[in-house]
Amino acid sequence: MSSIIKYPLINEKTLKLLREDNTLVFVVDRRFSKLAIRSALEELYELKIANINTLVDVRGNKKAFVRLTDEQIALEIATNLGLM
Repeated sequence: MSSIIKYPLINEKTLKLLREDNTLVFVVDRRFSKLAIRSALEELYELKIANINTLVDVRGNKKAFVRLTDEQIALEIATNLGLM
């Protein structure tokens, strides 16, 4: 499962998403589907996920935009992961 998720992505844009939309962003392996990414994140980080959107950027990195349910606060999760 950990081979699916490469690392969490933190920059100015993702911090805005983190605060305003309760969304975390991860760089993931391109070969895996949204369902595989969802199950890996739920298992590794114990997240309650409302929605996942993915995109492949011009560099070939696949990013997963993970919106959490209202029960969890993305800022707290990011702090627990050591991102903040």
